[in-house]
Amino acid sequence: MELSIRMQDGSTRAVPLLESSIGLGRATTNELCYPEDFGLSRQHLVFEKIDGQWMIRDLGSKNGTVVNGFRIVAPTPLSNGDTVHAGHLQITFGGAIPEDDTMSQTVVFVEKADVESAPSNTVVSSLNDVNPVHSMSNDRHAAALVKAGRELAGHRPLSELFQLILDLAAEAVGGSRAILMTIEKEELVAKAVRGEGFRISKTVRDQVLVEKNSLLVRDTAADEIFKMQASIVMQRVRSFMAVPLQTNEKVIGLLYIDMPDITREFSKEDLSLLTVMANVAAIRIEHARLNEVEQVERSISKELSQAGEIQRNLLPRKAPQIPGMDMAGYNLPCRTVGGDYFDFFNLSDGKIAVVVGDVAGKGMPAAMLMSSLQARLQILVETDENPASIVQRLNKSISGNCPDNRFITFFLAIIDPATGEIRFCNAGHNPPLLVRASGVTEKLEGGGIILGILPIAQYTEHKSNIQAGDTLVLFSDGVSEAMPNGSDEDFGEMRISMAILNRTSQTSNQMIEGVIEDLQVWCAGAPYADDVTLLIVKKL
Repeated sequence: MELSIRMQDGSTRAVPLLESSIGLGRATTNELCYPEDFGLSRQHLVFEKIDGQWMIRDLGSKNGTVVNGFRIVAPTPLSNGDTVHAGHLQITFGGAIPEDDTMSQTVVFVEKADVESAPSNTVVSSLNDVNPVHSMSNDRHAAALVKAGRELAGHRPLSELFQLILDLAAEAVGGSRAILMTIEKEELVAKAVRGEGFRISKTVRDQVLVEKNSLLVRDTAADEIFKMQASIVMQRVRSFMAVPLQTNEKVIGLLYIDMPDITREFSKEDLSLLTVMANVAAIRIEHARLNEVEQVERSISKELSQAGEIQRNLLPRKAPQIPGMDMAGYNLPCRTVGGDYFDFFNLSDGKIAVVVGDVAGKGMPAAMLMSSLQARLQILVETDENPASIVQRLNKSISGNCPDNRFITFFLAIIDPATGEIRFCNAGHNPPLLVRASGVTEKLEGGGIILGILPIAQYTEHKSNIQAGDTLVLFSDGVSEAMPNGSDEDFGEMRISMAILNRTSQTSNQMIEGVIEDLQVWCAGAPYADDVTLLIVKKL
């Protein structure tokens, strides 16, 4: 069994409980002696082992002994993990201070009446009241500001910057304990600390954060409000300051410093100096945050650019050359990467498989799911030439790994160039358009539900036929549902059909260019809200 003792400077010490009685206090006669901690009495407390049970007993100390937040008045049994506060010490009974005893737990905000009720002992100012020149009224303050400016001018990561600011501030005003906290998602979070067990008035906190005031209580012993507070007595706080970390009009946190020294109290000049330093520090913190955000954004942008290049390489660069057929494909993600997919597959008997898919959503998640779909499909089409069977097996494979908020619309057709037969299965995708040379447009519908929802879903094969002069158009809803800003009318299937009919004498590549031209005119320059994918098969 042992004690873990955290001192005022944040360092810890492990003390084995080898004797049956261990005294603690400022006097050298104690087994645990802390002569410089004036929050302790000379003979403050004793740990005693009585009938196999460890007890703690306060020896009539002036500032008391607190166990698990309660001041003890009688011998108290201790259990593993109990926390004792005495003077500026935090003592954990039973071993090391728990890992979850983080900086965010070193401060507690307590209720207290308005500090302005003691104006003679409390100084209230703000950044607007402070003249930086006056803050350098003595050599010590001037040197502190110069040093702070020099140290904060460097490029340091936020993880180092917080502690640097705290150390500079505490050194500048001669504080004993200090804590720097920033507002993170509307919560105050400790970022750097000297000491532990901070108990700060909620009124002080709110005046700093909401009213943007800098506060100084010169002497808590002379303040009728503070001298009665158990938390102040327990911590032996004699003088303290709290100032906002403020960038012009924005407060991003607070800086609190106190001291137990009875020979000196903080001055109004110290408060002005700390207010100016906190302003400089807050600006530096915000700049560092912006730099880190920019670095992350640059890294993400680079990774997305590389992912986009990889994805483009996964899509076919050009359609296969098949006698009697003219084919082309096109894909334009609305972001760097997308969830649309098209492909061509040469089959062993001279037939050609064409596919188009659309993963729900956009960006990287959709792109990753699309890549997974492509890998599975390539394996399936090599071993199976039944469209419904391929789609059914694909759905079963995807459903086991598809997130709940993702699904895939998918269309697969196997075309025989010799006979023009089309065998297809449509899994919830926009029905492709078969634009006949005669001007009639047919839809290729039927097959089953979208992929990734129901593993046991059944799919059926359907048939059609493509003749000389006919054009088969596969597209994603990024084409059919595109619309200009301020309009609720989409591009629609009719305009896709007309774009093809107006270009029947052109090649498949030219037809795609024509559809995209018509789409751009329709959207009147508005950016596409979804990925745009087209695949055209023309029978010569």
